[in-house]
Amino acid sequence: MQITFLGANHEVTGSCHYLNVAGKNILIDCGMEQGTDVYENQSIPVNPVEVDYVLLTHAHIDHSGLIPLLYVNGFRGQIYTTEATCDLCNIMLRDSAHIQMFEAEWRNRKAKRSGYAEFVPLYDMEAVEAVLKHFVPCEYDTQIALDDGITIRFTDVGHLLGSASIEIWVKENSFSKKIVFSGDIGNLERPLIRNPKYIKEADYVIMESTYGNRIHKAVPNYEVELANIIKRTFDRGGNVVIPAFAVGRTQEMLYYIQKIKRGNLVPEYADFEVYVDSPLAVEATNIFNRNIDNCFDEEALEMIRKGINPIKFPGLKLSITSSDSKAINYSNNSKVIISASGMCEAGRIRHHLKHNLWRPESTILFVGYQSTATLGRALLDGAKQVKLFAETIEVRAEITTLDGVSGHADKNGLIQWLQAFEKKPKKVFVVHGEDSVCEEFAECLRTEYNYNVEAPYTGATYDLISNECLVVGNTQKKERRKNKPKRTNEVYERLLAAGRRLMAVIAHNQHGANKDLAKFADQIDALSDKWDR
Repeated sequence: MQITFLGANHEVTGSCHYLNVAGKNILIDCGMEQGTDVYENQSIPVNPVEVDYVLLTHAHIDHSGLIPLLYVNGFRGQIYTTEATCDLCNIMLRDSAHIQMFEAEWRNRKAKRSGYAEFVPLYDMEAVEAVLKHFVPCEYDTQIALDDGITIRFTDVGHLLGSASIEIWVKENSFSKKIVFSGDIGNLERPLIRNPKYIKEADYVIMESTYGNRIHKAVPNYEVELANIIKRTFDRGGNVVIPAFAVGRTQEMLYYIQKIKRGNLVPEYADFEVYVDSPLAVEATNIFNRNIDNCFDEEALEMIRKGINPIKFPGLKLSITSSDSKAINYSNNSKVIISASGMCEAGRIRHHLKHNLWRPESTILFVGYQSTATLGRALLDGAKQVKLFAETIEVRAEITTLDGVSGHADKNGLIQWLQAFEKKPKKVFVVHGEDSVCEEFAECLRTEYNYNVEAPYTGATYDLISNECLVVGNTQKKERRKNKPKRTNEVYERLLAAGRRLMAVIAHNQHGANKDLAKFADQIDALSDKWDR
């Protein structure tokens, strides 16, 4: 009965944890790194074909984004998650594949001219289509017998539509343990979705610490603050450009603007237009509307009962095609533009930044966390110039934030979530926070609240029966290189993965009928003869 920490250890993105319990191999999340990869993450310690289950806390790509790659490498198990997360992954993983395929096409056009090797995406749309068939939708608050000796339950954690903490009960030989993975713990009193639900008992807790050293400011009147930003920008004749995650933050911004419109808080520009320039955000908004009953909070439900759609209003324009997107910047009228990605690393937002960063009359409004080494973080940190599409852009626009708008609980919220356990867990593992934050939050829990706490590094392995550390993990940071090496051997890596899967299939058929095994061997020999050249 062991846990190994694979990703988002002393880092914020790339969440992945491996459980070997009751004879089964289970991953909790399988996320993609975003921004700087500080540590060399430990690979999954078993062949992907041997992974029995993936349990997914929520749909954000830093938690779900490598599930299709897991499939490419041989995984054929089931992925358990909430119903809304299944819906969101259906669009978010497709979008991830689309971005990678588009990037590969763009890079390879340049590579041909420069003589570089081919760039291959981590996975394509075919892999996404295939792995989506392995998702199993689950209801909140319902215990599910996953396998012999393993029971799970998803509990609403208030971070994103469908987000959950995962409770896991394990029986192995004569030992019984309960393990709780917090997932990303939501901030309190956010629009649309419910507050985090608390859990009463656990032997081991694995919890995030994104804002483990920060206290959010007192909740402001977001409608008034946003209205003020819109007014002063429009008075200058500029645009308000909001980089926003397509899922969650975009819908929250629509909620606040709907309240601004209904309250006539910007009377001088009462008919102002708002563009949502993200096909993914449009699809996500439709999914929000389909999950009203099991995910929305009481305030949003009350609006709906009165016939008011909380995320729709006059002047809302949905941009789907590339032509729609380009047309936004042809208009001279002041407007609000909400576009993805939220950290400005990809997507249509980069085009809107190119058209607005150099304009002192415009405003770039950040409404979410900006990871280290992303364009969004650079702008917030005061960059005077940035490069977009190989062009240097002067930063003259107003750069500001809507303070307090966060999908993550602050330090007090994290501690409140942990203290809801009626009895202190045997150990608390602190993950999903920048290096110094993990250490600071762990030390706070240890010295001020008397918890047994570890902030594990990637590769760290713990025995959950003896409560002992078996492997310390990798404490060495990656060497920072000015130019990242290009991915040139991805196809060969896929071939190696296929070979490992073949060996696993052979092992699974060890006791098959001799006639079937002989036929299988002949097929392998024929394939080997074809490629042995």
